[in-house]
Amino acid sequence: MKIAILDDYQDVVKTLDCFSLLKKHQVKILTKTYSEVELIDKLKDVQALVLIRERTTITKNLLLNLPNLKVISQTGKISNHLNLKLCEEYKISVLEGVGSSIAPAELCWALIMNSSRNILQYSNNLSNNIWQSSNSFGLGKVLNNQRIGIWGYGKIGQQIAKYAKAFNMQVVVYGSKTSQLKAKEDGFESVGCKKEFFSSCDIITLHLKLTQETFECVKKEDLELMKADSLFVNISRAALVEKNALFNELNNNKTKRAIVDVFDIEPATIENEPLLSLENVLCTPHLGYVEKSNYELYFKAAFENLLEYIKS
Repeated sequence: MKIAILDDYQDVVKTLDCFSLLKKHQVKILTKTYSEVELIDKLKDVQALVLIRERTTITKNLLLNLPNLKVISQTGKISNHLNLKLCEEYKISVLEGVGSSIAPAELCWALIMNSSRNILQYSNNLSNNIWQSSNSFGLGKVLNNQRIGIWGYGKIGQQIAKYAKAFNMQVVVYGSKTSQLKAKEDGFESVGCKKEFFSSCDIITLHLKLTQETFECVKKEDLELMKADSLFVNISRAALVEKNALFNELNNNKTKRAIVDVFDIEPATIENEPLLSLENVLCTPHLGYVEKSNYELYFKAAFENLLEYIKS
């Protein structure tokens, strides 16, 4: 079978142990992001696609112009990039992969620790022969006894709560009734008032799926309520936050900080993402799930699903 793996930015898929599962097939790996016109040209003979999460949106026009495409195997869980009804209309089988909370949760915690102690800024200064000058970013802060707000108490949110507990933080959970009940069962505080949640926490981190209900659920007025020295964390989805609201709030209030791993346009660049221009934002290139053991897990499942489809 002719198989294409899309958006392998780091050109690492072929180095994975599980890649050998496809040794009997013709595999094309695309390591760059292409326009839809370019993509159609490169994929015109392909029978199967392997998607790396939601890096490529599968549109009607794309399906219309790929007459040989029979199946799409997804790494990780299916999200808004892939319309199942549309695929069914074009008789394209869709195979869903597996998910893991460990890699994104660990990244989130590493970034919170980094930002709280200004580690990146001090390290960059030292590389430029500057010893302990804080410039505009000031002293770092320990996490001990800070109040961390977790919006969304699924697998990742629960993992973050465990880390926070180990660091002797005050954990408070906001979200659905199910999330709040589960948080209480686990011994954590929960609040049902959004205003109280945003105004009382030192750190707020989002762990929500992007749905019609959660689209732009974080509003301009919510960010305005946050403490003057607060930290806002989004490693989930950019569209959870009202467009331009985070940039405007952080640009106007330099003592507030943010961590962002997800963007409206990806790959994000200085030209298309204003958050990259702010010194009080720590930005990473959507690394939540991008980790070796996670890649082995995700791609092994995607490849095995594809091989099962071919057998049938």
